[in-house]
Amino acid sequence: MVDLSFPVQELEYFLLVFVRVATFIFSAPFFSTRNVPKRVRIGLSVFVAYLMYAFYQPHVYPEYNTVLGYGVIVMKEVAVGLLLGAGSQLCTSIVLFAGRIVDMEVGLSMANIFDPNTNQQTSITGSFFQFGVLLILYSTGLHRYLLKALMETFTLIPIAGAKFNLDSLLETMVTFLADYIVIGFRICLPVFASITLMNIILGLLAKLAPQMNMFSVGIQLKLLAGLSVLFLTIGMLPSISNFISNQIQAIMVAVVEGMM
Repeated sequence: MVDLSFPVQELEYFLLVFVRVATFIFSAPFFSTRNVPKRVRIGLSVFVAYLMYAFYQPHVYPEYNTVLGYGVIVMKEVAVGLLLGAGSQLCTSIVLFAGRIVDMEVGLSMANIFDPNTNQQTSITGSFFQFGVLLILYSTGLHRYLLKALMETFTLIPIAGAKFNLDSLLETMVTFLADYIVIGFRICLPVFASITLMNIILGLLAKLAPQMNMFSVGIQLKLLAGLSVLFLTIGMLPSISNFISNQIQAIMVAVVEGMM
């Protein structure tokens, strides 16, 4: 007969691995997309947790004596998974910030669409950038990097071994916000520069020919110029994806260092 018995300690250890993996998958890009059914995400979490439980050796069992102690360890694993997943997810929102600036410049700021990933209204250009960048990142295998990075965390941060350095995590967040704004403006710089130049030209024309209604003319011209620049700079998407990929890798390394 097949013996399917196992120690309770192994089950408790597997559940801790599952908690870290599940919180990461439910908050990281690609895996946390709302179009993916929750049952699929739960099944993927169980499968990935089992692989990491089986291949990560040796097992370092945490010490606890009560249910409350075990609950504290569970909360620590939830925090580790959420910090890793949310950090990488925030990096993908840079393109939404850039798209909102573009829409403000070309006059599409009021034409918002519903984003099922965030349950919020987002700009048209931002959604275009987001889906294009996510498609390129997926095709280049960033989802495999995320899973490999998650597996490495079990070596760097053992179960119940997370030590939250608040100063380091705060510094990481401040650095990320600075890079967030810089990368966002670099993405929208072509449209921003062209629309600024057009505003200067329209201002000069308004002084030279006051009888012309530059307000009504400028709306169509700025929209046409903005869409033309977007069409000409569509080849920037791979470079944008490279920026986002480097930022995801940098913030994951910084977050892990802040919990070691």
